Amino acid sequence: MAPPIDVSRFEQLKASGDLPSPKGVALAVMRLTQQEDVSIANLANVIKTDPAFVGRLIKAANGIVGYGRRPVASVQDALTVLGLPAVRNMALGFSLLTHYRSGVCEGFDYGRYWAESLLSAVSMQAITLRTRAAAADEMYCLGLLARVGEIALATLYPHDYSRIVKEAGGQDLHRLLELESHAFAMTNAELGAAMLADWGLPRIFTDAAHCVASSTESTQSEGQREYVVTQSLALSQQVAKYCLGAEQERPQHKHRLLIAASRLNFDEETFGTLTDGVAREWLEWGALLSIHAEVLPPFGSVKALAPELGADGAEEEVPRQDVSMRALIVDTDVAACQTIAQFLGENGFQTSFTHDGFSAAELALDFMPDMMLIGEGLPDMSGGELVRVIRKTRIGRALYILILAEDVQEEVVVQALEAGADDALPKPVNLRVLLAKLGASRRLTDLNREIEQDREEIRHFAAELAVSNRRLQDAAMTDPLTGFPNRRCFSERFAQEWAFSLRNKRPLSCILVDVDHFKGINDTYGHDVGDAVLVQVAQAIRAAVRTQDVLARLGGDEFVVLCPGTAIESAMVCAERIRKAMHDLIMDTRLRSVKISISAGVACRDATMTDADSLFKRSDDGLYLAKKKGRDQVATAQLPQGRPGGSSAAGA
Repeated sequence: MAPPIDVSRFEQLKASGDLPSPKGVALAVMRLTQQEDVSIANLANVIKTDPAFVGRLIKAANGIVGYGRRPVASVQDALTVLGLPAVRNMALGFSLLTHYRSGVCEGFDYGRYWAESLLSAVSMQAITLRTRAAAADEMYCLGLLARVGEIALATLYPHDYSRIVKEAGGQDLHRLLELESHAFAMTNAELGAAMLADWGLPRIFTDAAHCVASSTESTQSEGQREYVVTQSLALSQQVAKYCLGAEQERPQHKHRLLIAASRLNFDEETFGTLTDGVAREWLEWGALLSIHAEVLPPFGSVKALAPELGADGAEEEVPRQDVSMRALIVDTDVAACQTIAQFLGENGFQTSFTHDGFSAAELALDFMPDMMLIGEGLPDMSGGELVRVIRKTRIGRALYILILAEDVQEEVVVQALEAGADDALPKPVNLRVLLAKLGASRRLTDLNREIEQDREEIRHFAAELAVSNRRLQDAAMTDPLTGFPNRRCFSERFAQEWAFSLRNKRPLSCILVDVDHFKGINDTYGHDVGDAVLVQVAQAIRAAVRTQDVLARLGGDEFVVLCPGTAIESAMVCAERIRKAMHDLIMDTRLRSVKISISAGVACRDATMTDADSLFKRSDDGLYLAKKKGRDQVATAQLPQGRPGGSSAAGA
């Protein structure tokens, strides 16, 4: 849970009017969505006054529609697809982007901040479409708003924050948080979480934003929804760093990305496809929002390299080839640190050292040691306190930790062990004894590595299984011959479109198509020719209908077309267009040319129909009439009195 900042302090900041806040249409949208009786029509009327927001909203809605779904083209449809919570949060995010695109905080890079936020938003949407941890549109908003605490501090204290950002440096997050806390009695992570909570975002989102912004370990277990949301946000921000990083930095960013992606059971192939999709979406959103975006090389063409750390803690851009033990030394005695590091290096250890607790905690997350040697009496905390901090992190649970003390008495040893250390050694350190103790720790380290390797194999297997399941699911919903959705998929989509039509009082038409004399084609020319005919029929149907129409093959030579928002007259025109396309279609075989024709039955939802099956049955009746009239016909069994607003048509 995100720790709260002082309530009175936060209320004072709000009352000052200097905190980033929604303006104009966004403010009106937020106020409207707080009303219990708000209607989509009223909300749409407000949104339509801002053409830029309309375009962004429709773009967002089209980003989450699934396979075969008709594109969103109106504000009302976008509101229905997204839902009020996501619309409110998008209005908020886009308003902040518009009004806080620049500022007077010289040290704060506004352009990069919004580019990273946009990339995080697009990544969150793509990740969530696969993890299903929350609504993809709401996760988009979380990605866009998660770092709002940074721009809030840059807005509230532009001169002080400029100095702090420059002093911390671009990559030193822990130093930035420390300086913020000292200067403002709060961090950007705490302020951001408070702002998100004040705007009404769910607790699960505010906690995730605080956890990632403060770089703290998630306390949730793998598989829990809170864990997935937090890891998704962390991964989305890693994607942003990868996309915005310099070309020479991308191999290291890719290495970190793949590690983070494995925590959500993504294999490299799946995550590469996701990242390439994010890069394409980034270009589209960047153009829409006037934010920096660039063309990236394919994810698969970038070779992942693991960053190595030298003795001074600096990264070296070479791949890690060995699995030698890594030791981190923390002590105020510089000479002793150098002596121990040199000795351990000569005995096959990779080493690094530092001289205070805060730097040690930060370096441990990057260096990922197998063991730590911690001296007592550090300048900012005791050795025992540092052990407790390290043990709370994920990597710290498996470390072998030695406390180095001037006088190893019984009480010192007890306190060290109670703090979480594994052993204690007197100073000055006897190097032979130290090597013996560290050698004994190898068994524990090797066991931990085997366990971690097993876990990675299980994750990899689970990710491959998830990909296979998705492919099987796609195959189960697709007709293998034509590539159209099959009857099972059509049944689900039909129910959705029927419900949408009822809810919004919009027409819904159904066209049932049957190839004339298809059995004769199969019997005369063989099933391979029959299959070729069906493929050509499918292609002709696809070319004759609109992009928002839903196509499916029901089986055999029967096809169906759903036309959302289409009255009977327009549906008859569409069916006639399909019939004419087939009439001009000639199939060449080894024996002779085969002329193809179809019959079609058309129906539109009316007040006499109780469910989707009633509409399908009415279109089937129309198909029967077309066959009865001699085939190569379009007909409807729609009754004039059954369809409001006009007379029915029959025949073609």
